[in-house]
Amino acid sequence: MTFTFPGFDLAHFVRATLDEDLGLGLPGGGRDVTSESVIPADARFSGVMDTRDAIVVAGLPIAEAFFRALDPAMEIEVLVDEGAKVPAKTDLMRLTGNARAMLTAERSALNTVQHLSGIATMTRQYVDAMAGNATLLDTRKTIPGLRHLEKYATRMGGAQNHRMGLWDAAMIKDNHVLVAGGVGEAVRRAKSAGVQNIICEVDRLSQIEPALAAGASHVLLDNMDVPTLREAVALIAGRVPCEASGGVRLDTIAAIAATGVTYVSVGRLTQSAPAADVGLDFTPL
Repeated sequence: MTFTFPGFDLAHFVRATLDEDLGLGLPGGGRDVTSESVIPADARFSGVMDTRDAIVVAGLPIAEAFFRALDPAMEIEVLVDEGAKVPAKTDLMRLTGNARAMLTAERSALNTVQHLSGIATMTRQYVDAMAGNATLLDTRKTIPGLRHLEKYATRMGGAQNHRMGLWDAAMIKDNHVLVAGGVGEAVRRAKSAGVQNIICEVDRLSQIEPALAAGASHVLLDNMDVPTLREAVALIAGRVPCEASGGVRLDTIAAIAATGVTYVSVGRLTQSAPAADVGLDFTPL
């Protein structure tokens, strides 16, 4: 299964993760002492990865890469598509190969699928709750080193990625405004610097017009209640996309999305999603 996207080095991620688990470079490290001492080198296993929860699937190509890194000849059959919504007790992957390799790669593979499927599953819950109104966005509230994977998981759940980092859009927030002396001046400075995509956060209706007049290309409506969001949408009048953000929960997102905003962003998708219950059972051959 091919798995590539810009900015993410799958081989490096797999190697670094396995090296961490194996303790490479530490005294006595660099090996799986349990498997080496208990399992014969030529032993073979078959295995089935399955989910004990109803989930939206994410991360199976990465799990496959962990197993192949330790046994390139391993036979792997991926049984469901990425982004598929599956019921509990669904088989996700079948494997046949070297037993030691399977056992050594097992935890890294499962951790990845559990974490990413948890994010994708929560994301789909929010998308479903929005009932077709607005587009769900993720945020930069990601675990350091895992941003590309976590944002991939939100896409599998049906969200759209917000900016990937500090480089691909300006996001003018309250502290930038404080230093610049006002919303309009902050946006003007970004515009004069040649920045094309300028997201401006506002927390008061009176800030909307200065932000637009200065050239903001996207207005982020921060911590506004539903009536205020409706008023903000009317003031913006479709001139630029607008985004509701701040304190959005599963029980409030439907009303927020129905205000007419273009986007709703939710930090908890990557910050607080619980891991999916995914397991892997082996049978000696």
